[in-house]
Amino acid sequence: MLKKSFLTALLLFGIFFGAGNLIFPPALGLYSGQYFWPAMTGFVLSGVGVAVLTLIIGTLGKDGYKKEIEGKISRWFSALFLSALYLTIGPFFAIPRTATTSFEIGVKVFIPENSLQIGLFIFTVLYFGCAYLLSVNPNSILKSVGKILTPMFALMIVVVMVLGIMKYHQNPVSIASPEYVQAPFLTGFIEGYNTLDALAAIAFCVVALQTLKQFGFQSKKEYLQTIWGVGILVAIGFSVFYVGLGLLGNKFPVPQEVLSNSNINKGAYLLTEITKDLFGSVGQYFLGGMVILTCFTTTVGLIVSASEFFSELYSKISYKMYARVFTLVGLVIANLGLSNVIKYSVPVLLILYPIAISIVLLVIVNKFVPMSKFGMQLTVGVVVFISIFSVIKVSGISEVLAQLPLTKQSLGWLLPDIVCMLIACVLPNRQLGEPFDFSVMVHK
Repeated sequence: MLKKSFLTALLLFGIFFGAGNLIFPPALGLYSGQYFWPAMTGFVLSGVGVAVLTLIIGTLGKDGYKKEIEGKISRWFSALFLSALYLTIGPFFAIPRTATTSFEIGVKVFIPENSLQIGLFIFTVLYFGCAYLLSVNPNSILKSVGKILTPMFALMIVVVMVLGIMKYHQNPVSIASPEYVQAPFLTGFIEGYNTLDALAAIAFCVVALQTLKQFGFQSKKEYLQTIWGVGILVAIGFSVFYVGLGLLGNKFPVPQEVLSNSNINKGAYLLTEITKDLFGSVGQYFLGGMVILTCFTTTVGLIVSASEFFSELYSKISYKMYARVFTLVGLVIANLGLSNVIKYSVPVLLILYPIAISIVLLVIVNKFVPMSKFGMQLTVGVVVFISIFSVIKVSGISEVLAQLPLTKQSLGWLLPDIVCMLIACVLPNRQLGEPFDFSVMVHK
């Protein structure tokens, strides 16, 4: 059981831990200043806690979240929401972001300024070509990603964290920005959105289930113990890495001209300068290898999960064809550049994230408390409405939504979600959610 948990956790850690997981913790450490610990607590809660819980719940049934959403909301909503989610954390945003982050941090410094565009193109062609070769056979990624690539980049990150904390621990902390002074925990919680991990957890259930099927289990108890073992190991790994990277950003001195320049990605800047300071002339090579490996494993996992989902949703097109298409789309969008990819992805994330969390809460609560199907549909419908019109400003509607509690923290949907769930618990025709189906995993 421990071996199965460890191998699965290695694979999932490898495909989860990517671009955002490297960039955002050091930036949070820089901006949170003396409020580092409450801010990091919020960041870990949303970036790790919600993600791991989402992953565990999704692996307790043979179809992940697809069947749950179909039963509680509707089949068309399940197809629409999951398609939007897989496209967002797949070829449209997250896949290109991993490639552009690799280039920006690990390769750009070696290329002349007047050749950056062609350099990005050549790099992304090689990057996505290798990713396709690994993802075209999804059953092989346990070995290639889980057993080989993940330990390599994890060890490199650990070396940077340990040496950096030893060197900078006596430095004064950075000065907190106003939003962290006012609400450090909530600001850190919202920053956890940017890692994409809670959304990715819904998608990566497919990869987790496919991996676990390779092991075979003798009982429901063994499978449950393995799943919880995976969740605990992934949570510990992420938390340690987030805190370590955050502490580096919290203690590393950043010049005022860099702080005031909004065009500089602070997380990328910190990673670059810290490795240069620690390793001297070879620091950029070390950083390049670490970032490329970290992002590459996520790219492979995203291509696999998106291709698996769409090949099951619309089986007339083969898995390999989906993998080719998503790889090509990721390649094209990656050549827009990192800043553009992040800029266009944020509004979509602010729409999808509340819906995803609301669905996960419904699945969990309905396993223990009978709820009305109409009430559950109402709950998700209200969250969808609030999420969309909080991002797409419409005169009249936006002003009303702005009055909701926690709107300034991008959590305006939370109280209406809780109220609608309570309504679902008292409406007529309540039903308890179907028990989790372990039949595919248990082979007696």
